[in-house]
Amino acid sequence: MKRTSDEILRQIKEHVRKGTYIVRQHAIQRQKERLIRLPDILYVLEKGRHEREKDEFDITSQDWKYAIRGKTIDHVDLRVIVALYEKMAIITVMKVKA
Repeated sequence: MKRTSDEILRQIKEHVRKGTYIVRQHAIQRQKERLIRLPDILYVLEKGRHEREKDEFDITSQDWKYAIRGKTIDHVDLRVIVALYEKMAIITVMKVKA
């Protein structure tokens, strides 16, 4: 069952606060390519908004990947894709061109 935006954001903030997240290899690669720092990703996860229209259901894991969008402290528009398990998995990150 898909969670509400409030539930998703609450769980994400809790994972960031507790440090219960992992950064997947794909996200690490994209960070390097796109010059995005982990503190910027975590800031967007704490302050951003849920982009429900960008969510995807992963058939392999039978779970949802959620899109969070927000601006970094330096006003760079980012989208972060996460999956919520016992730990939050940061799947990928990208800069958004408006």
